[in-house]
Amino acid sequence: MTDSNARFIDRHYFLLRRIHSFTGIFPIGVFLFPHLTTNSSIIWGEMLTDKGGVKTFQHEVDFIHNLPALILIEWGVLFIPIMIHAGLGIWFGMTGKSNLNRYAYQDNWRYSIQRWSGYLGVLFIFMHITSLRFGWEYGGLMIPFDPDAASSSTAAHFQESPLGLLVPLFYLVAVLALVFHFANGLWTAAITWGLTISAAAQRRWGYVCAVIGVGLGAAAITAIAGFTFLDIEEARAIESGMDRDQAALVMPAEEQL
Repeated sequence: MTDSNARFIDRHYFLLRRIHSFTGIFPIGVFLFPHLTTNSSIIWGEMLTDKGGVKTFQHEVDFIHNLPALILIEWGVLFIPIMIHAGLGIWFGMTGKSNLNRYAYQDNWRYSIQRWSGYLGVLFIFMHITSLRFGWEYGGLMIPFDPDAASSSTAAHFQESPLGLLVPLFYLVAVLALVFHFANGLWTAAITWGLTISAAAQRRWGYVCAVIGVGLGAAAITAIAGFTFLDIEEARAIESGMDRDQAALVMPAEEQL
């Protein structure tokens, strides 16, 4: 980075810190809630609805992919904020100093894990988006997602990759890293914005953030386990049946006989 860029960041450090904090929560962090809830529907849909997990997950995917102006939502609500947050986060992370090697206190551990979970999160999100949009497979680690066969294509990705269990394991580590990054970021954001000044307030807010992290982490583990052990052929049969049911809705009665 040039001296002029460094001076710009130094002059606007206060503002940039708050932009970084804000974009990490709204909308990126908040997006984790519906995203992980949708993915974990492969399990809770089986237990809580009469549709079953495969139909519930497919219904959620169809709803998302049929949103009006989806490309504008993706860029305005996700991609641009992600690039802003990631760019500022990498800069702050690389220029910040951790004294973990000297003082291994809890806050220092959280600072270091926050930084490295952010690096892993940026890498994973880039791989995830490029695999969905451009079909980049990264040697079998990421395989394109078929929105018309949401459950079976995801399960096949986890179960049939030449890399074996490395695929769900990579997803598990990466997604849990993102969950920690968000939950811990919520805690530090409250300090950044002056919302938790006292130690007692920070401790109480820490409990709330821990509950949020555990909840999102449980949803992530549920989703990954659900697709890792899903019966692929059964899922394909259910998805095909959904296609036939949808076609029957618009097919003239005489053609349904």
